[in-house]
Amino acid sequence: MSITNKSIKLLWSNAAGRCSFRSCGERLSVEEAEGVTPYTLGEMAHIKGNKPGSNRYDAKQSATERDSYDNLILLCPTHHTLIDKAENESKYTIELLHEMKRDHESFISTRLQSSEIDNIEQLKDKIAPHMAENCQAWEQYGPRSENAQKNPNSDQVYALWTSERLSTIVPNNREIAALVQKYREMFSRSEQRVVSKFVQHVESYEQWVNDKIPYNAVQRFPSDFESLILGE
Repeated sequence: MSITNKSIKLLWSNAAGRCSFRSCGERLSVEEAEGVTPYTLGEMAHIKGNKPGSNRYDAKQSATERDSYDNLILLCPTHHTLIDKAENESKYTIELLHEMKRDHESFISTRLQSSEIDNIEQLKDKIAPHMAENCQAWEQYGPRSENAQKNPNSDQVYALWTSERLSTIVPNNREIAALVQKYREMFSRSEQRVVSKFVQHVESYEQWVNDKIPYNAVQRFPSDFESLILGE
């Protein structure tokens, strides 16, 4: 067996492309520097070891279970190496690694809930940085970016774009959608249709992440939502 695309997409998006080891949170992609093609650092570590003799190996686990999302944790190379050192097996237990994963993913999913918003301008100010991150990811790593145009057949460039979609765009979309749903009454009647188009875009993106629809069935990002938020 091998790790499925569904498990990869869930792992990267739920961890927002950051190391899940407690108090780390390192971003697991590196931007282009001095002509070097961008690359990813993320490693999908097995919580229960993937072969006999490896840390936390469970002989009763099936091959499918071993490579499933539930048995994986996204880590930086340093912490992947740390948890898999033989002398650390008793320290980094199955239970502790599951706890780290849960805590990290819970932090990612709830990080916007700490402050209340009183008016539409505050809401737009909260959304705008996430949209800017998504735009930057698209322009720097997307299919029409300079990197992609210069290296149309590069597996490295494609892998980086995939990781950026899952670690930046998907988590940001989730956060924006949660905000507009929570404060939807702040939008005017004439703006509700635009908001609905964005929410449908995010929902279809999530269906793609969960392998329920192909990527070409994802509803495209509505540019009028960007205009609504940024006032352009």
